[in-house]
Amino acid sequence: MKNAKLLFGILFIGLLASSCYTEVIIEDDFIEESPLNTALVLESYDLWYVDINATGGNGEVPFLQRAFTVSFNRGILYANNNIVGIGKTGNGLGIDVGSYGTLNGVVEIDHDIDRLWLLDVFAVNNNTLELYDSRSDTSYILRGFQRNNFDYDMVFYDNINYFLQEYSAWEKTFTSELGVLNEFDNENYLQFLSDANDGFFRSSVDNIGIPLANLQWDYEGDYRVFDVANDTTLKTLTLDYDFLGNDYFELYVIDDSTIELYHVASGTTYEFTGRGYTQYLKSSSAVGKKRSKVKNSIMNVTRQKK
Repeated sequence: MKNAKLLFGILFIGLLASSCYTEVIIEDDFIEESPLNTALVLESYDLWYVDINATGGNGEVPFLQRAFTVSFNRGILYANNNIVGIGKTGNGLGIDVGSYGTLNGVVEIDHDIDRLWLLDVFAVNNNTLELYDSRSDTSYILRGFQRNNFDYDMVFYDNINYFLQEYSAWEKTFTSELGVLNEFDNENYLQFLSDANDGFFRSSVDNIGIPLANLQWDYEGDYRVFDVANDTTLKTLTLDYDFLGNDYFELYVIDDSTIELYHVASGTTYEFTGRGYTQYLKSSSAVGKKRSKVKNSIMNVTRQKK
């Protein structure tokens, strides 16, 4: 899958000349022999976003498969395995999941759960790396960002299904006065789940504020999230109620615990707050969460909420 030589290179400007600022430039077709410089490349960005849709191969590296970002910081490997709390947990880096050392164009990772992994490091361009696991013939594409210019909105909207599933339930906390009466006015709780085939949801008309353990789910059906053509910050959501047809919403992320659903047919805006946050730590064994390639269908619609 790979050429014999590593396409891994850097020009390190002002090494040891300044204690305040260093710049790492990664260039293709330049072979770097120093393991120190391998570390400098990995540490040149605060956050490496794991572009799961760009993964190549049929295997997996478990800790990369469940991470949204990884960070290499002075021998410690950090990961954000949740969208909720991203940018805040571990000062933005996430949780400590292991340690690493570098060789010539190679990083050796000792993960706290998944143990030892020897990954080849390839430079794709000046802010993109490829980590390649030769045992499974699998590549992961990592895109580098500093914390102060990381697009957190992008992470939420690109991984919206995972975000919806990180809470045990979503409780309705606001209904706008604008909008006509409709059946969805009665729904006070939503739950988004996944199975082997697709996503499904549950809904409940139970009273606001009751313990989650006491919730009675009144309905279960399929849900789908769609991308919108030419609008990267808008998603649409359909809830399939067999006897009422589909409820169609524009879906907005307010923050990492609040979503807004705009019911286009009635003109009503609802806000739901997440309850029962599920934190994915170093291992996904407790809940089985791993990321997979997701390509939402595209809707050719225009934004209706003013």
